[in-house]
Amino acid sequence: MKKNDWKDRLGMVYSTNPDFQFVTDDEPEAETLPKNQQRLRVRIEKNGRGGKTATIIAGFIGSEADLKELGKWLKGRLGVGGSAKDGEVLVQGDFKQRVIDLLKADGYTQTK
Repeated sequence: MKKNDWKDRLGMVYSTNPDFQFVTDDEPEAETLPKNQQRLRVRIEKNGRGGKTATIIAGFIGSEADLKELGKWLKGRLGVGGSAKDGEVLVQGDFKQRVIDLLKADGYTQTK
């Protein structure tokens, strides 16, 4: 489906050229690699979170929709909150080993 949102064309002047094609700077999303080729890295972070601990899963290569699906699956399996954006999944709490075990059981073989 072609995205035709007027907000993307703000500031554009009207063109009388019938062959004019509006060009945006959007980059195409990367294809999602198979689970056994994903090199996911799991780490614990506390900085900038008000003393709260968070588990970060980084290194996902693929579409934003697939990243959100992975985040939703992990959060559901762990029963915690979190978010998925910018190629990382954030899970609230210290669940590093459980996340690694879940990912390896699901087919993400290159998880550390």
